[in-house]
Amino acid sequence: MQRKSLLIIGAVWVEPNSSAAGKRMLQLIAQFLERDYTITFASPAQKSEKAIDLSSLGVAEVVIQLNNASFNLFIAELQPNIVLFDRFMMEEQFGWRVLENCPEALRILDTEDLHCLRKTREVCRKQQVPFSVDALLKQDLTKREIAAVLRCDLSLIISTFEMELLTNTFKISETILMYLPFLFDKITAQQQKKWKSFAQRTNFIFIGNFFHKPNVDAVLTLKNKIWGPLRTLLPTAEIHIYGAYVSQQIQELHNKKEGFIIQGFVANANEVVENAKVVLAPLNFGAGIKGKLTEAMLCGTPSVTTAIGAEGMAGTFPWNGAITDDFSVFISKASELFCNEVLWSQAQLNGIEIINSIYCKEKNGALFFNKIEKIQQDLEAHRANNFLGSLLQHQSLQATKYMSKWIEEKNKV
Repeated sequence: MQRKSLLIIGAVWVEPNSSAAGKRMLQLIAQFLERDYTITFASPAQKSEKAIDLSSLGVAEVVIQLNNASFNLFIAELQPNIVLFDRFMMEEQFGWRVLENCPEALRILDTEDLHCLRKTREVCRKQQVPFSVDALLKQDLTKREIAAVLRCDLSLIISTFEMELLTNTFKISETILMYLPFLFDKITAQQQKKWKSFAQRTNFIFIGNFFHKPNVDAVLTLKNKIWGPLRTLLPTAEIHIYGAYVSQQIQELHNKKEGFIIQGFVANANEVVENAKVVLAPLNFGAGIKGKLTEAMLCGTPSVTTAIGAEGMAGTFPWNGAITDDFSVFISKASELFCNEVLWSQAQLNGIEIINSIYCKEKNGALFFNKIEKIQQDLEAHRANNFLGSLLQHQSLQATKYMSKWIEEKNKV
């Protein structure tokens, strides 16, 4: 029987209580552990106090260095049969080293979200112009990220919108892509009975990591465009803002008199979300799918968000609240959900249907490993069919490899 060994190369250490990306990585780790993989998690990043101890799960932790041949020795000795890159930057840095020292390993890229899409939308927002595919195609980041997708044997795509973008706009074959959203247990009737009722809940809530620029922008939007008129409609209401890495800019928005409360980091996000009545998420740019909004559904908490916020998340199912880019409608819908128990209860049921239909851990996990097994059965043929991927591995196009080697030699001096 083939030894099952996985190496994850992480852009950061896993912080499930700080970000949706941390939760996502923990979900993937759990899937491989359930199937008896030996897992090593390696990262060149500095570990923060919010990172969890992966060794407690049976996962080995290894610190690796950028632009250093020590990684070559490390992976040559480890010889994993699967290498998973956490975000495309890790594939850029280490992908060529994996290929040279462990050529038979299946290389998987977990995109988390399409960074180029998020960055282009951020640029368009700053320039006050509409997002366009033309703007996306002009970004150097887009070329880098798409190249990383093509070089890998399989890329995990978290959003249906991004799957369509990659297949329709970039013409990438679905043989090297897999739609794999967040992986959750189904919400059972027993869980629903434990949820607090409409009458037991108070306050609006926003939650998000403030290293993430879309979250900073969303809270500024809440403060400057939404909260004043909404508080006029609901004079006793409060909004509580939670999240890791609160900046001074966000902290200065705290105003108890106005009911705009900056709470900061919370170790148990579920606890505060399940006590809230409505989640507000006026996201103006971003990509992927939003952990704060699936978290709301998992806690039975309706949400009001934008088209960007809900993008690629719910398929044809009705949203668990409201989706609008018109701030006056946003305010009206938030007030209605906060006050109307019938609307609120229906929104809650919508969230349950979305989670149980789209994010089912058991179903999606099985599809993921079926895909892995199919590729592994004839990896050589799979790679031969990905001609653009093999082209990008050609030495004449390996600028990142030779830049890394140059830095390595420079560091020795």
